[in-house]
Amino acid sequence: MENTIALVTGAAGGIGSAVVQTLAERGAVVAAVDRDAELLDQVVGKLTAEGLEVAACPADVTDSDDVERTVEKVERLLGPVEHLVNAAGVLRLGEAVGLSDDDWNATFAVNATGVFRMSRAVVRRMKQRRRGSVVTVASNAAGTPRMEMAAYAASKAAATMFTKSLGLEVARYGIRCNVVAPGSTDTPMLSSLWHDASGPRRTIEGLPEKFKVGIPLGRIAQPADIADAVAFLLSSQASHITLHSLTVDGGASLGT
Repeated sequence: MENTIALVTGAAGGIGSAVVQTLAERGAVVAAVDRDAELLDQVVGKLTAEGLEVAACPADVTDSDDVERTVEKVERLLGPVEHLVNAAGVLRLGEAVGLSDDDWNATFAVNATGVFRMSRAVVRRMKQRRRGSVVTVASNAAGTPRMEMAAYAASKAAATMFTKSLGLEVARYGIRCNVVAPGSTDTPMLSSLWHDASGPRRTIEGLPEKFKVGIPLGRIAQPADIADAVAFLLSSQASHITLHSLTVDGGASLGT
């Protein structure tokens, strides 16, 4: 990935920041995109202090104009984007019939429509150059029902199928589009689901009352585990892989 330009959304989050670091360590110049400008500056400041080439690009993926301006600026200042990672995501919990319109709309605005808007802006440019790779960070919940996560699961399923359909359309331009589907990963999003100190243990062992099996490998993923999978699918090592969904959940969805 040396001397290539990568754009990563959700770059201030647990998985997003790990992806930024991993790609930068592999030689890419990374445009780190997140709507939390303050947290983004902290993440980018830490990485640049380590000698990595990372640029903070505050932007909101729910705003089409902001997305277009950001991609134009990145390409003008850094160069053509060859790698796009859609890692921005939000989680609104609640029983399906109890979700508000705002819960549903806010979830889809980031998790699904945000993927559409950023992919549209970047891939439109990739087509002209006839090269590029895209990875969307979805979730194993996109294919496995989860109680109190209807909006999240539905939005991730939408993002997954959008990414694969996009990949089918742009394959003739040499552009690959794949999905990484994490399970329980050690991030603030996961810890927000825990109500007491038993949270990690119960996540690993499973929650029968919610029809959720545990993690066969017996551990919660680290963000770097997800980042390594993303980096592989972006890289030339995956040059003949497209329209694929790589599940990284320690077996929690039993291979589905």
